[in-house]
Amino acid sequence: MTGGFTLPGESGYEKLTLELAEKWGADCIRDSDGTSLSDEILETGIPIYSTICLVRSINGWAKQHPECLQRNFLMSEMKMAQGDTLLIDPMEGYFTGQFTILPGDPVSLWQVFDRTDGTEHHDWKWDGKTVTVKNCVPYHFYTVNFLAARIWEEISMYNHITNDWGDREHLMAVEPRYPETRKALLDFLNEWLKEHKHTSVVRFTSMFYNFTWIWGSSARRRDVFSDWGSYDFTVNPVSLAEFEKEYGYSMCSEDFIRAGKHNPTHTPPTVRMRDWMEFTGRFVRDFGKQCVDLVHAYGKKAYVFYDDSWIGIEPWSGHFGDFGFDGLIKCVFNAFEARLCAGVKDVNVHELRLHPYLFPTGLGGEPTFLPGGHPEKDARRFWSRIRRALMRVKIDRIGLGGYLHLTQGFDAFVDEIASITDEFRLLKTLHEGGEPYSTGIRVGILQSWGSLRTWNCAGHMHEHPELALNHIHESLAGLPVEVRSLGLKEVKENGVPKDVDVVINAGREGDAWSGGDIWKDAELKAHMYEFVARGGGLIGVQEPGKVRGGMRALALADILGVDMEDGSTICAGKYSFETEKGHFISRDTQKAPAFHNAAKGVYALDENTKVLFSDGEDIIASARAFFKGRGVYLNGYTYSFENTRLLYRAILWAAGKEELEDCYMTNDPACECAFFPSAGKLIVINSSEEDKSVRVSMPGGEKNVSVPAGGIKVV
Repeated sequence: MTGGFTLPGESGYEKLTLELAEKWGADCIRDSDGTSLSDEILETGIPIYSTICLVRSINGWAKQHPECLQRNFLMSEMKMAQGDTLLIDPMEGYFTGQFTILPGDPVSLWQVFDRTDGTEHHDWKWDGKTVTVKNCVPYHFYTVNFLAARIWEEISMYNHITNDWGDREHLMAVEPRYPETRKALLDFLNEWLKEHKHTSVVRFTSMFYNFTWIWGSSARRRDVFSDWGSYDFTVNPVSLAEFEKEYGYSMCSEDFIRAGKHNPTHTPPTVRMRDWMEFTGRFVRDFGKQCVDLVHAYGKKAYVFYDDSWIGIEPWSGHFGDFGFDGLIKCVFNAFEARLCAGVKDVNVHELRLHPYLFPTGLGGEPTFLPGGHPEKDARRFWSRIRRALMRVKIDRIGLGGYLHLTQGFDAFVDEIASITDEFRLLKTLHEGGEPYSTGIRVGILQSWGSLRTWNCAGHMHEHPELALNHIHESLAGLPVEVRSLGLKEVKENGVPKDVDVVINAGREGDAWSGGDIWKDAELKAHMYEFVARGGGLIGVQEPGKVRGGMRALALADILGVDMEDGSTICAGKYSFETEKGHFISRDTQKAPAFHNAAKGVYALDENTKVLFSDGEDIIASARAFFKGRGVYLNGYTYSFENTRLLYRAILWAAGKEELEDCYMTNDPACECAFFPSAGKLIVINSSEEDKSVRVSMPGGEKNVSVPAGGIKVV
């Protein structure tokens, strides 16, 4: 089988490009950052993807119009006053290769704060280099919120440094809010489309605003702040004025700075920030559609790469279809990222860009296509994770990116990609024949963002491995259940949707995933207690619904049967417990699970709580009947084969569907399976590094299957 694979070509390596296109069954060739395609490649007749990032495409124009560069608010380092006057250099500590202060920008947008008492301080002056703060309170700390322009676009900056691009031009991101910028971008795109006669697909490297990535001046703290979904890089004088005109109130610098915390995705969003996000999203969609319409006018397709400048794209927002994209491409390291891409309804083509990227080094600086690197092992490791999701959902295409010439001398990698493409096409073909078996159990992930963060909570897994919900998403991505995201605000107003069987709430106190202060709302709590009492299931993980000030530390403690010691009940006696053996949930788990993000101080409310695992002090996992429904508690969660099986059994038990354990489950958690009824095929994958012989439970019997290490078997 061939097709469904996008190959990164490279001028100067035409022979290699065509050889690998044949070996990997490529039906499209693309360029990448830092590469181009020669006429010899373009004229092969193979469809061409051409990559474009509009906001960093008109560097000459940007140099002539620095007032049209993108901006954002930054906060100076905290400085302590020792007298009544304090001098602050706002740029101290920031990477001057990335940021500068433009002389013409309105200083009226700046703010100075006394961070000791939390008040804004108005007696200050800026002389073009330094802020002089007058009438200070001695030994109070002060900061300056200031507007900075970005003079080096973040992905260009990263790629430049990673690949040692030497004196190659530093690209800048222009601000499309300015009418003159939009005209320059559309003029550029029009000429670019004329020149790219061979291009079949225009691959937008996202659209206009990069995720927030603030670099510092010190090599020991280069990454000052980063968040994949933050809108902090969407601020400029024009948008602030337009927002005030539309919404009737003004956003100030502190709405974005938040005492230096900014607005990361793990923080429950304020009403003001949700307004700003909606306002920004409309602009991105409106101007984005103009760009897509222009591509279509030239008879080409428009795909978008959902990484890099993805702010405002939000494929699960309910408005993604407004762009008119023909395809969605997602960079993936894990299974849940594949589910994020596959589930988007508003495009015809769903494509995954696999790893490792064809760069000399990996994201952590480790050798990849260098002496000592083993890219074939990296490729299999990433694919083994992603493949779990592809048993459950259909993906149309996969591909690679980067410098193709780096594969020379890495024959094992070339062979591994050939094997991966074969497995991908096998799974794709099965999906085209019909959907795989599913339990039909509908799981709702309850968090602050609702559907906007479906199948994602903090970017890639490796960026925030401490978040339990990331690991839960990863486990769910390969399980035969339906998954959706529920907003806490919507559940507060309308209750749990009637088509949800099990709700999962997983997070730490105060974060967007647990929920924060919204759990003080009595109506929200009542809706959740009603849902479970009437027969629903609840799985609480880590510090679910934890909020200060109530009778319980956990808002849903009486469903879960456990609460947490937060210092307020130290003097209260706690129930002693014994671990229950042989419970349905723990049946396949040989020893107490180790959660690296486990909560502490977890105790049982009463004797009705069934403790499944403990460490002698804290409860690790428990189960409890609550009227007609059921509650399960896990004091943390880390993705693993064994923990995925534990979670699956917890879902079956919470839903009251224990009998479904006999429907396509293996006796070894390292091996998972999917049954495709239309094809009459059972697929068993082995994600371990050992050969396995497993027993598959099926309706009416069992089947023994042998699967090689890391392999796949069709029965």
